Amino acid sequence: MKIVEKQYSGLYASLFMVFVLFGTSCTLIGAVLPKILLEFHWSYTVAGAVIAASALGSFVAAYVTGKLIGRLGPKATIGFGLCLNAAATALFAMSPSPLVNILLSFAIGAGQGFLEVSVNWSVLRMDKGGSGKALSLMHGGFSIGAVLGPFATGLLMSLGAAWTSVYRCIAALFALLFVVILALPLERLGRGLPETAKAKAPRGRGAVKALGFIALLLYVGVELGISNWSAEYFVRCFGLGAAAAAFVVSIFWAGLALGRFVFPFAFKRAEPGRLLMGLSILLSLSVGLLAAASLGGEPARALAYCAVALAGPGSSCIYPIVISLVGAAYSSDPGPAIGFASTGGALGSFSFPFLMSAIASGFGIEAGFFFYAVLAILVASSAAALVASLKSARREAAR
Repeated sequence: MKIVEKQYSGLYASLFMVFVLFGTSCTLIGAVLPKILLEFHWSYTVAGAVIAASALGSFVAAYVTGKLIGRLGPKATIGFGLCLNAAATALFAMSPSPLVNILLSFAIGAGQGFLEVSVNWSVLRMDKGGSGKALSLMHGGFSIGAVLGPFATGLLMSLGAAWTSVYRCIAALFALLFVVILALPLERLGRGLPETAKAKAPRGRGAVKALGFIALLLYVGVELGISNWSAEYFVRCFGLGAAAAAFVVSIFWAGLALGRFVFPFAFKRAEPGRLLMGLSILLSLSVGLLAAASLGGEPARALAYCAVALAGPGSSCIYPIVISLVGAAYSSDPGPAIGFASTGGALGSFSFPFLMSAIASGFGIEAGFFFYAVLAILVASSAAALVASLKSARREAAR
């Protein structure tokens, strides 16, 4: 089964490992949130600020990377992202100071932003056929890491180890990958724009880029909302212990990972826009079910588990499909377009933690998950608008 051309197979495998570690680092905060709140005596507002700082760093870095990667090349941007993540992750949570951890969280997010856009750009260059399978599988690597992070954290806590030790291990792995990336022949992917980038762009693509931004803004708000807050949600609403609740995050990401590996091949003949719509509807239903389960308290715990398990596959391919659709609309020069769409996701992960923490502080964490249910419905609406806009742009280009 060929995902990319043979000449790129080694590069693809190495970048896959980068995305696995990227996913691991993104979900650690959600897995340890109950411990952080207990040991550091943070309020929901402080926790929301720390989470949002990471998103703000990602927002800034994603925009900058989209603008610069065509000139600097992926080795420089990926290497910088790995170096920044190694340093900031090594120092995170060494002190309970909210300000120090907010600054470190910003640096971690910035490193992740460099990695995300750079790897997406690189994979789109490798995927000559434009099928989108290579990008979906790459994001499957992110999901594997997102499962491993909370699982390892929960296992360590259940064994009595310090939860902060996971951050130090991840930092060491980031440093190791930095050395690996320096040795990779990423120059094969090129830097500058191809000649086709100079051609006149078809009208209507601006709406595709804008709707891609909106769809990812809303989607990432939901995805990271479930990832960052579900452990605390299960502790408060269903009486789970902190160590057991960390595994809830892994359930979500396990379903997400499964979907990213299975759906591109199970529905290989399906038009990407239709798959996007089906998944966004499944996400809406599952998050609504998860929110409704809080009304039943501890007896509804099984229902909540089912909802989390369904939310994973529902979330699975939304992000890579949106990136692929936006990249296809700007196939001659996808960097700025996918960078702009990625900043939508980063803005969502920045802004919604503040809203969630405010809602949870004022009305309870249950109300926060009803808020996420509304956002999930809006994800489906924006996905429908994106698909319609892309079809319109293609018709315009064909005239």
